[in-house]
Amino acid sequence: MTLIRVPPSWKISENQSTPETVYYNRRRFLKSLIGTGIAASLIPLSGCQKSSSQTALENSLQLPKLSKIQPSPVFNQVDRPITKEILAGQYNNFYEFGGTKNIWLKAQKLPIENWKVEVMGLVKNPQTYDLDDLKRKFPLEERIYRFRCVEAWSMVLPWVGFPMKALMQAVEPTSQAKFVRFTSFYDPEITTGPGFHLGTLPWPYQEGLRIEEMANELAFFALGIYGHDLPKQHGAPLRMVIPWKYGFKGAKSLVKIEFMAEKPATYWNTIDPNEYDFEANVNPDKPHPRWSQATEKFISQGPGLSWDIKETLPYNGYGDYVANLYG
Repeated sequence: MTLIRVPPSWKISENQSTPETVYYNRRRFLKSLIGTGIAASLIPLSGCQKSSSQTALENSLQLPKLSKIQPSPVFNQVDRPITKEILAGQYNNFYEFGGTKNIWLKAQKLPIENWKVEVMGLVKNPQTYDLDDLKRKFPLEERIYRFRCVEAWSMVLPWVGFPMKALMQAVEPTSQAKFVRFTSFYDPEITTGPGFHLGTLPWPYQEGLRIEEMANELAFFALGIYGHDLPKQHGAPLRMVIPWKYGFKGAKSLVKIEFMAEKPATYWNTIDPNEYDFEANVNPDKPHPRWSQATEKFISQGPGLSWDIKETLPYNGYGDYVANLYG
């Protein structure tokens, strides 16, 4: 299999200041990428003058409000501001629709009508849920979580959904179930991928957890964000949210959840296990092979080089809840 190495979209110095040589090298780097469309992800977020594209973006976020949402009694604030919705809605990784950050428009092709999620495998009560089932059977709550990408940028997002352990209680995994595989929607006519790869990528997008990780109280299924249904660019209509792990562990647009005895293969770990391990816990002391993880760029308005640099926290700041899972 061909190994894919996708450069991070922010390509910055590890220091807050940018040396002159780095600045001009970056300019040449961006110029070389214009033909591939990758440079589009480096444009300033939320420009001053509203364009037709900006209006379309805003329309993509105007979704039905979710009812009967309870604020989480525990996960209701963090020590950083919530990222503005318009920024979070235009800066997304969704590899099924492309390798840049500004894939929100392409993601609108995602068909979500009559969506169903199959829960199967080593469980006593296999189920197939539609969206109404999920909203009716599992009480919805809002949780404000840090979000940390393996590319060393971060946000704070107000997810709406339900704990993964609630679904586990409903389907009752057997004692043989040690892992869980999560499979995303895939249709080669719709989810065409990044478009510049060579060889065959391991579609559909799949992720996995140990069953103890899924049962942790932090692990969450999101059906919404900012109080309304999940936009397509965020992984509508159902996605994983695992806040102590890097963002690529949060598979989007789930269609199948399977309890298994053996560890499943996962998308990025299959492509390049040296860069994307199965566990993928946020760890400032374990550098990525091509950049440091000690700091992160916090998404805000303006060009990427102006974003605040913050120290990365072990387990993304959730060590009190999950460190016991890892000895």
